[in-house]
Amino acid sequence: MMVFMLSCSKDIDALMEKGEFQKAERQINSLIGSGNLSESDIWDLTAKKEIMDRIRLDFNKDIEDILPHIQKYYPDVTRSQLRDWELTGALEMRRIDGKKKYFYNAAPNLFRIDPEARAVKKEKDNPDPDSLDETLNRIIPKMVEEVRKTGKNILDPVRMRLNYTATLKADEIPAGEIVRCWMPFPREGNARQTDIKLISTSEKEYVIADATHLQRSLYMEKKTVAGEPTVFNVVFEISAHPEIYLLREEDIKPYNKESELYKEFTAERETHIIFTPEIKALSEKIVGNETHPLKIARKLFTYISDNYPWASALEYSTIPNIPSYVIKNRSGDCGQVTLLLLTLCRYNGIPARWQSGWMLHPGDVNLHDWGELYFEGIGWVPADQSFGRRHFSDPDLDLFFLGGMDPYRLIVNDDYSRPFYPSKTWLRSETVDFQRGEMEWRGGNIYFNRWTRKMDVEYLERSGF
Repeated sequence: MMVFMLSCSKDIDALMEKGEFQKAERQINSLIGSGNLSESDIWDLTAKKEIMDRIRLDFNKDIEDILPHIQKYYPDVTRSQLRDWELTGALEMRRIDGKKKYFYNAAPNLFRIDPEARAVKKEKDNPDPDSLDETLNRIIPKMVEEVRKTGKNILDPVRMRLNYTATLKADEIPAGEIVRCWMPFPREGNARQTDIKLISTSEKEYVIADATHLQRSLYMEKKTVAGEPTVFNVVFEISAHPEIYLLREEDIKPYNKESELYKEFTAERETHIIFTPEIKALSEKIVGNETHPLKIARKLFTYISDNYPWASALEYSTIPNIPSYVIKNRSGDCGQVTLLLLTLCRYNGIPARWQSGWMLHPGDVNLHDWGELYFEGIGWVPADQSFGRRHFSDPDLDLFFLGGMDPYRLIVNDDYSRPFYPSKTWLRSETVDFQRGEMEWRGGNIYFNRWTRKMDVEYLERSGF
């Protein structure tokens, strides 16, 4: 039976890869309906159906839906141009059951991914300066100056109160059912995030995952009521510190390659930190014969920053290997380029690990992912690949986010794809990251399109940044 199921699973995966979702679903339904499968096999097959549903949600546009946005900048766009953009991946498209379907953000992403289209849009729109860039360009010089003056790596914090709400839409789940909800909660044990204080929860009973859980949550349950949304809320405070290392080659010592730290954080890890042929080829192109860890890290960080622009993401749970996706599509969001950096660093013998949560900059509050790299003689240092190079003439400012981090962060995760506490029964909505939260009920997972989220930030005390 096991061999039979393995063969069937491969056949279904092949159909999914080709976009033949209806055939795949018929095969899944037939297998489940046979009554001969284990609970584990049924779970796996049901998860495949859910992944196809998520892909359909991501790729829900027809050409008529995206053309008006493109024609704003290319009034006479031709089918040949559209085809060329599709072939390069700049215009994200999948064939699903014989029809061309475009990513819901395909048109805006085109003008982020394709260099020529990006230039055309910039010339026509003449956009105002980006508010996040303005914030970073203001505070980065101040932070670096403070480090140079004091020699400290951890600077004075910003105290913030975070009010997070997850709202399940009315009547999505039958009345009287129990909804299980995992909310993001701050990680402890990191010098950048201290004095964590829980202020309130919407439910009297809750469970906070302890520090051994690298994706940390606050868990609550609530019954649904007919005609009413189901609301979960948590309020907490954190003190968030800048952490800055002005890295110098002479301060980096040789790695102890026999240490457990080195072995763990230079190893491959399913499914997204894999030393694939394209990772090896890209590493050779960027790194060449360089052997110094800091020089290698700088080369990798700079190359990714200069060559893989930010673009809004497909749901991570639908991507088999995220670094391969970034290389193929020549773009990625914060978590996607972070995983590319971590994979390339590990392949080159630089310990690297995931970190994520939220960016909390005034006026720019959002989900965010970054990482940490380990240099012998220094320790773990932050690395925010998607914030990238800052284009200052001073190298410490230009590469601030290779070794530095601003204070406007909430750290929820110190790894990706780790178990929750309490554990989830159904397939997670986000199988890699954990920032928005998760919901499920006895009938299945409750996907992101069925509930909303809101993060309110109150800045209680600010440092000089």
